[in-house]
Amino acid sequence: MTNTTHETAVRRAAVHELPPSAVARGQNFWVQWIEGEAALDATSPHEMLLLLPDGGATVHTATEVRELPGRSVCVLPAGAATVRLAGTGRAALIASSRPDLDTGAARNEADYARPDARIRPTGHPYERKTPSTAIQVLEVDAIQPPADKPRLKMFQTDTLSINWVEYQGPRDRKQLSPHNHTDFEQGSLALAGDFLHHLRVHWGGNADQWREDEHLQAPSPSMITVPVLMVHTTEGVGPGRHLLIDVFSPPRHDFIDKGWVANAGDYTRLKAE
Repeated sequence: MTNTTHETAVRRAAVHELPPSAVARGQNFWVQWIEGEAALDATSPHEMLLLLPDGGATVHTATEVRELPGRSVCVLPAGAATVRLAGTGRAALIASSRPDLDTGAARNEADYARPDARIRPTGHPYERKTPSTAIQVLEVDAIQPPADKPRLKMFQTDTLSINWVEYQGPRDRKQLSPHNHTDFEQGSLALAGDFLHHLRVHWGGNADQWREDEHLQAPSPSMITVPVLMVHTTEGVGPGRHLLIDVFSPPRHDFIDKGWVANAGDYTRLKAE
């Protein structure tokens, strides 16, 4: 059963490390970690995102076999796909639906024994302006971030959006960004470096139900799914490269409307279902 308090109705969040083939989820999305030589088969009725932070991969779909480069975000068409990494690469596969997964496959499945009615359903909010069964490849280093968000690179599919946040060295502790969401969860997928997820639940009137702030260590690869209403921000700690992917489903309409999503021009927004 989901772990909540009666007053805040905010479940506790945990960091889940991701060994090869492991799955973690939100109410509306699944993330599977890929590592090593074994091929991964996946199926979804919607487009999937394949993240290749380092090396490349070979992907088979119903209509093509394609070599995909590292340092890319790849939109896979709806249907079945097989992913095989090149060499010692690593990857993450993100989908808003994975009917091929066994029940209970996600490491945090217990959090979703009872759905949270406050979370907006994914539905089918976007569709491609020009229908295509081809794999779409977006090279991360070719994307220019927004002028006022220099570390932000955003991408979408028909039912997902992600933020690709990458930087060297620790994050400036004087410029963190605590915030919360009222009707959707946020998955935060650590792909490189070490992080601290800072979490806070607002106090209600009953002091017996107050909760201390949490500061959860998150190595790479790992994922946390931040619940509705929980105040959160993430701090990259220590030297070296930090790469954090924030995952949302349905796509972030607000960010798309601000022009922050690199491939938003490929999609048209449908009326609310």
